[in-house]
Amino acid sequence: MPPAGCESVVSRNTAVHIIGTGMIGTSIGLALSRAGLAVTLDDLSPTSAALARDLGAGRLSPDPRPDLVIVATPPDVAAATAARALADFPDAYVTDVASVKGAIVADLERCGADLTRYCGSHPMAGRERSGAVSGRSDLFDGRAWVVTPTAHTRPEALQLVSDIARTTGAAVRVLDPGAHDAAVASVSHVPQVAASLVAARLSALPDDAVALAGQGLRDVTRIAGSEPGLWTQILVGNADAVRAVLIGLRSDLDEVIGALSAVSGDSDAPGARAVLAQTIAAGNEGYARIPGKHGNAPTAYTTVRVLIPDEPGQLGRLFAEIGETGTNIEEFHLDHSLGTAFGLAEIEVVPAAAAPLAEALTARGWRLHA
Repeated sequence: MPPAGCESVVSRNTAVHIIGTGMIGTSIGLALSRAGLAVTLDDLSPTSAALARDLGAGRLSPDPRPDLVIVATPPDVAAATAARALADFPDAYVTDVASVKGAIVADLERCGADLTRYCGSHPMAGRERSGAVSGRSDLFDGRAWVVTPTAHTRPEALQLVSDIARTTGAAVRVLDPGAHDAAVASVSHVPQVAASLVAARLSALPDDAVALAGQGLRDVTRIAGSEPGLWTQILVGNADAVRAVLIGLRSDLDEVIGALSAVSGDSDAPGARAVLAQTIAAGNEGYARIPGKHGNAPTAYTTVRVLIPDEPGQLGRLFAEIGETGTNIEEFHLDHSLGTAFGLAEIEVVPAAAAPLAEALTARGWRLHA
């Protein structure tokens, strides 16, 4: 791992070649171009590469001479693309940004690729949308970017990949490939499966039942709109780690089902309520460990709830008037109630700011919800 505080090896002379101009590849190009680096682009689809270029992610070059090649292709072709890049650019280091790492390293080892110039990585950022047009230059700002060197990786490769990640605005974390795959199984891959399973239960519900959905369901299922083909590749690539987490989750679900069976109908088995309470309490404990704003320790915020007329410009007016009070919004949620012409805005602020904000908004004519 590069020494803490060591000087970055990235300069405006650093040349980066990106293979794959989907949402992630284009976002990397936009971020690095924003920082003034020389970025070239390539993609199997000339249209996708040209679109990324037109969006400002870099330029097309028939003869790139990169210091670093970033493979931003789908996971099922990332290893083959990285191996080809190592062969095509013998003076360059190579990274890939796929969300699974162990399988890619194993494939590179099998094909005899030069692992000394390879250092995998994974930006923990994304969107439910795909394609170059969904790229954003600020996608990685403040987000974790995991760098996954192997025992063969040269220190110079680790340094360059880490510094490039920081140049996009990301915060670098270094893990070995196996530890990375185990971690993302719990914090990314299983949540995707869970969200998809919960959302799938809605397909058979009558419209009147689905219409009762509130913010809780939207929060749980937000990522259920992800692209099936991509996620099939991710889950297959990290099958062992995902399966292990799901087996533990299945055991927990069996306990909850057993407890519910024990209190259904005329049954009232001792201990069943404790299982249900402990399940929710364990969730509280796990939720409290999720990093808060800017990756800091989680903070307990106070929620100010405001009724917003469902009319053009009202949400913008609310934000503007909150800004006038000098209050910083930590989190924000908007829920629409069934059959009403209002939305419910939940504005989370530090506790000391809650009462002054509520007073200021009331004075400006906003209706607050207890």
